Amino acid sequence: MKTEGRNAVSELLKTDKNIEKIMLEKNPQGSLKAIFAEARKKNVRVQFVDRKVLDKSSDVGRHQGVIAYSTDYEYSTVDEILKAHAKDADGKSNGFIIICDGIEDVHNLGSIIRVAECAGADGVIIPANNSASVTDAVIRISAGAANHVKVAKVNSVNKTIDILKENGFWLYALEADGTDIYKADLTGNIALVIGGEDSGVKRLTREKCDFTLSIPLKGKVNSLNASVALGIAAYEAVRKRS
Repeated sequence: MKTEGRNAVSELLKTDKNIEKIMLEKNPQGSLKAIFAEARKKNVRVQFVDRKVLDKSSDVGRHQGVIAYSTDYEYSTVDEILKAHAKDADGKSNGFIIICDGIEDVHNLGSIIRVAECAGADGVIIPANNSASVTDAVIRISAGAANHVKVAKVNSVNKTIDILKENGFWLYALEADGTDIYKADLTGNIALVIGGEDSGVKRLTREKCDFTLSIPLKGKVNSLNASVALGIAAYEAVRKRS
């Protein structure tokens, strides 16, 4: 599996993943030099190459002078995510999970994973079908956050929602015609469900959720990008839970 870009490779080096080698542009400077130093600390093989070699090896054309090769991305399980959730100062369960219901665009998935990691979510759940997966591009777009946050791939989002409910979670679908998100509680065990770029949260999934929330829009455009909407919702949850 390839990881491209300075931030993504730097974050990869902070994990315990098996890195087979790193291809680095000759005469590294700045952050590339720091990547080389960290790779040496971890006994990762570094191969110095001409930029043309990196250009040919790159899948996205934005390698920024470094490409790392590691084992395939290892997904977590829903159980692992459930075990990871934190407790507040009073000892109450305080789980925070993001569910992607059909996010097919890799840029949106990468951005959502980045938001989830930055907001302190316990994990991200994606469906096995009709969804983007965690690829090299997603890892790069997430700025390496995909290497730190647990991502579980499930066969059925709706069955997973049932499991979360059995574990005391409240489910919140993000849609255009719901309750104002700024009036919602968002404390305790919660899962935010964000739908696909065109279709939104699927009808059956939405019906399984406990609440439908909306972000107030003041302009003439009637919707937000999926990752932007998730970012606003996630940090409103952070605010309410602080």
